[in-house]
Amino acid sequence: MPRYLVTGTAGFIGSHLSERLLKEGAEVLGVDRFSNFYRRKDKESNLQSLYDTPGFEFSEMDLCKGSLEGISEGIDGVFHLAAQAGVRDSWGEAFSVYLNDNNLATQRLLEAFRDRPIQAFVYASSSSIYGDALEGPTKEDAMPKPVSPYGVSKLDGEHLCYLYYRNFGIRTVSVRYFTVYGPRQRPDMAFHRFLKAGLKGEPITLFGDGEQSRDFTFVADAVAGTMAAMTKGKAGAVYNIGGGQRATVNEVIGYINDLQGTPLQVNRGGVQKGDVRHTWADATRAAADLGFNPQTGLREGLKAEREWLIRRMKG
Repeated sequence: MPRYLVTGTAGFIGSHLSERLLKEGAEVLGVDRFSNFYRRKDKESNLQSLYDTPGFEFSEMDLCKGSLEGISEGIDGVFHLAAQAGVRDSWGEAFSVYLNDNNLATQRLLEAFRDRPIQAFVYASSSSIYGDALEGPTKEDAMPKPVSPYGVSKLDGEHLCYLYYRNFGIRTVSVRYFTVYGPRQRPDMAFHRFLKAGLKGEPITLFGDGEQSRDFTFVADAVAGTMAAMTKGKAGAVYNIGGGQRATVNEVIGYINDLQGTPLQVNRGGVQKGDVRHTWADATRAAADLGFNPQTGLREGLKAEREWLIRRMKG
């Protein structure tokens, strides 16, 4: 059975990916440093089901500092999801954290595997690399123009992957996620905040006019695309992983109102620096090469995330 390294395994997408890999018979070595971007308690909760699953091993490690020799032995493929997330928090002195976690960690990991015969090195990138796309849907060959330091750091990670493919032959594949949501979503993300506020009868803060739109991707669909990149992705290629569920924030608020039967209390805030106006994925390449075919609609996915939040708040 294959043995995969999953970095950022205690995170939102990483924990779902690890569960799916184990379910399909693979072994998983998970690595996470438990950054303080959000509570360690939440991340440890993400790991609970993994600890009870045969074939799972976990190592707490900072990829920027720890020795990578031990985690690179006997690995058949790498899913590199570990990163410092967050567009709005990436400005000023905080950018040094993004440089470390998103760039230095990626470079060190690529170095650790450059002479090892792995199936592929799958790198988790972001739609933030595009910035404000003038046209849509956005294809992978569109000129990247990130408008946040976070977006810059994720684009730099893609470039690192390509140069290690070009110079050392590592089969790197980058997947650009478009606004992934679902159970275990990070607490700073809009759906989590909106749904939790609705359950508690508290107001939400809406930045901007609410007419900004996103291409939303349910986490199970993002995981399916990521796993397909390992076995089917072309070396050196990048793929948009978008759910095809594009909606404005105002429309999302309407869906949540329908789910809970009462309207959210909305306080208006100013536009945040680094937030793009629209994202819209052209996933044609992922469909053709990876067989990527999103299965979960936005209303269904919101309901699943809300039900998970209800269980978590009761527990």
